[in-house]
Amino acid sequence: MSTSVFVNLPVKDLKRTIAFYTALGFKFDERFTNDDAAGMIISEGHSYAMLLTHKHFKSFIKNEIADANKVTQVLVALSYDSREAVDEIMRKAVAAGGKDAREPQDMGFMYGRAFADPDGHVWEPFWMDMSAVPAKEGV
Repeated sequence: MSTSVFVNLPVKDLKRTIAFYTALGFKFDERFTNDDAAGMIISEGHSYAMLLTHKHFKSFIKNEIADANKVTQVLVALSYDSREAVDEIMRKAVAAGGKDAREPQDMGFMYGRAFADPDGHVWEPFWMDMSAVPAKEGV
């Protein structure tokens, strides 16, 4: 059985959010896109972000929507093929109105950055050389 991931995120301005992620190179599945939601394709057939207006997002939950500009509930990490690709998506994110969320982290075998989208959701693009991951002692 194959499992797909759909990350649901509340957004204040759906058109602005679609423009932001389009500038980063993401595409949208029109079957899941309307005035209340946009189905952003992260990895075709495997992972998606459902960008939902606050009203629509609220229809799925009982508690209040967290303000991602004040609190962080989740970090969404996306793997890329190289350090350069990580830096390029960061450049695009900042140019499109996102914010650099922290200093780059370079661990040799892994390199990562982080940006906040216009709603404050934090995304962590990273690259990792699995062949260079340090062995864990005692395993």
